[in-house]
Parts: sequence; structure tokens; C-alpha cells
Amino acid sequence: MRVLLVEDEQAMVAVLRSGLVRHDMVVDDVASLADADAALDNDIYDVVLLDRRLPDGDGLSLIKSLRANGNVVPVLVLTAKGDLVDRVAGLDSGADDYLGKPFAFEELLARLRAIMRRPANVPADIARIGRMSFDFTHREVHVDGVLLRMPRRELLVVEALMRRMGRMVLRETLMEAVFGMNDDIESNALDTHISRARRKFTDANAGVMISGIRGVGYLLRETA
Repeated sequence: MRVLLVEDEQAMVAVLRSGLVRHDMVVDDVASLADADAALDNDIYDVVLLDRRLPDGDGLSLIKSLRANGNVVPVLVLTAKGDLVDRVAGLDSGADDYLGKPFAFEELLARLRAIMRRPANVPADIARIGRMSFDFTHREVHVDGVLLRMPRRELLVVEALMRRMGRMVLRETLMEAVFGMNDDIESNALDTHISRARRKFTDANAGVMISGIRGVGYLLRETA
């Protein structure tokens, strides 16, 4: 899941980022409505976590702008303004959910899972190619039913490729799926994860291969 966190309290940003990354999410964070607009114009996100009180205005104005422009990205509002009137205003503005501060992190995760289970955002639970299957719900790779252990970023690469099986996935798309815009990464980091995933597929005789065009992108396909 790629998350845009719109929050100006850096202590809150640090806590949320750390927790979300531990649960295999890619997180970009911005501190203003203007920066959120720019991020949403340039990247595709699975969900937006949005504070209401921002330096340049009420977060609800961002939701209204998104919906007016036909952008249906799910938005979960996080705010200290949690009374009934504010919750109704948030939902009426086009928010998908509303969570008052303070909140338990486990509840935030549960609400994110609920948002992503909604039909517009859910891929097939399991996709198969060759002798390999990918479980989107649990983000797991199996070969002939046996779990193939892979670290988080390799799994994110495989997930992005599985969502577009048989089609070239641009390098930029894979980078966005695996790394946040604030991550400190080396130029060959993506290639390293691809190389390690390839080796594991070969060792497990998974019946798939990752092909690439240097500098352009990669595709996942079944071997002959």
C-alpha cells in the first residue's frame, strides 16, 4: 500500500511513518495542502491520511478539490476535531473514513484494511503464474504451495509486477511502489532487489522470470 501522509506535526509524522513502514507500506509525507496537491498530481497513492488542521488551511478543502476533479483516492481524515458535527462534515466532504485523535495505531490499521477491502480498491485475492502464486491479502509468495520467504522490498517489487503480469512495468512505477520519496536510496537499489528476486525464483524452480529493458522497466512472465 502506498500512503500519502498529510500532517504538519513532526512527532506524529515520525510515529505514523515508523508504524506504517513496519507493516509493509510505502509512505510519503507532506506538511501542507499545497505540497499534498503537488504529490497527488505527480504520484498515484492507494490512500491518503489527512490531518484537518494544516498551516495553509482545512484539510477538507483538499478532499473537495479531489472529488471535484474526479479523483477517487480513498481519504482517511485524522484530526483532533472529532465531535459529531466535525465527523459529519468530514464524511460529507468526500472522506472515506474519519478517526479522531488520539487513536490506537491498531485501529488505524484496521480502518486502512477496511478501506482497501472495498470493491474499487481490491485486486484478486491471489494471482498465479507458472508454479508461483501471490497472495495480495497477506503479501506472500508461494511456489507449489510452499512459502517462499522474501524481505519486504522484494515482495513490493513482486507485487507491482504481479499486478501487471505479462506487461512491461516502467522503472519509475516500480520505484514508486517500493520506495517513498523521502527514502535515501542508491541508484542501483531497485536492480539489486530485482536481481535477488530473480535468483530466488530460479532456485525455487518457480516457472517464472523477470525480464527487463535496461533503463526502461521490467516484466514478469512465465518461462517456457
